[in-house]
Amino acid sequence: MNTSELNLAVQMPIAAVERDTGIGKDTLRVWERRYDFPQPSRDENGERIYPAEQVEKLRVIKRLMDQGHRPGRIVGESMAALQHLSRGATTLKGVEAPAAPRREDLAACIAMVQAHDEEGLRASLLAQLATLGLQSMVTDVVAPLTTLVGEAWACGDLAVHEEHLYTECVAGVLRHATEALPAYTEGGAPSVLLTTFPKESHGVGLLMVKSLLALQGCRCLCLGTQTPIRDIAQAALTRKADIVALSFSLNMNMNQVVDGLNELTVLLPEGVQVWAGGQSTALARRRIKGVVVMTDLASIAQAVKRWRADHQAVPASAT
Repeated sequence: MNTSELNLAVQMPIAAVERDTGIGKDTLRVWERRYDFPQPSRDENGERIYPAEQVEKLRVIKRLMDQGHRPGRIVGESMAALQHLSRGATTLKGVEAPAAPRREDLAACIAMVQAHDEEGLRASLLAQLATLGLQSMVTDVVAPLTTLVGEAWACGDLAVHEEHLYTECVAGVLRHATEALPAYTEGGAPSVLLTTFPKESHGVGLLMVKSLLALQGCRCLCLGTQTPIRDIAQAALTRKADIVALSFSLNMNMNQVVDGLNELTVLLPEGVQVWAGGQSTALARRRIKGVVVMTDLASIAQAVKRWRADHQAVPASAT
């Protein structure tokens, strides 16, 4: 039996397909009815089993969904067309980018937080994730929603415990989505250490960045919030990090941001980059030597692309 015949002979049960692709069993069944794909056969017990080539196509579909494509627009496409899109094409003929949620939809999420409806908020976020994919979910839902939550808290419309409810709910959804990403092995993948400075307790921005980095194939280690600067440098050395990514909110003192970044760049091993982002005005007003400032979430993909290009250009004998 040649390799092609062997691949065709491999059949995976639905539970294994769910683990391998990150696509839930219920979703697979819905797609089977709605889009006529996948098309599993049945084993002797009547259970669905999926051939290897369909599982491979499902992996590509999941990656494209995480980049913001709707399943209804891509599930019916050929494998060749999906691979073309996955390699960087902006669109396929007839494939439209998902629409961003309306402000009133975001306001409805705020109302759920105020009503302490954690289950409703989680269900709403998961529905948006299934519709938009992880990338658009982060940029078009979580980012503006987090801004609205901060504004509501500043105006006294949300209590601290309600803001914490929102943070925990979003964190759970993002962690689940990131862990479900299929393995990504194309090109060199930087190792990124994520954390915040002491007195910076806002961690949602950190999780958003981690999600987008994971979509780019980065190996991410998140230390959580409020890590002492010397410990950040030690962790970067111990874990052989290529990049230290930091998030700063408006609440962080500007001088502490600048002084901390200057100290960190001195302590880090040579060659480790520092990427900083967030809403702190210090990042826009002060140019800090050795620090790459992420002006928005969309700039993360370009930063990873530049890192890959720089490191692919380095001869193996020089590394």
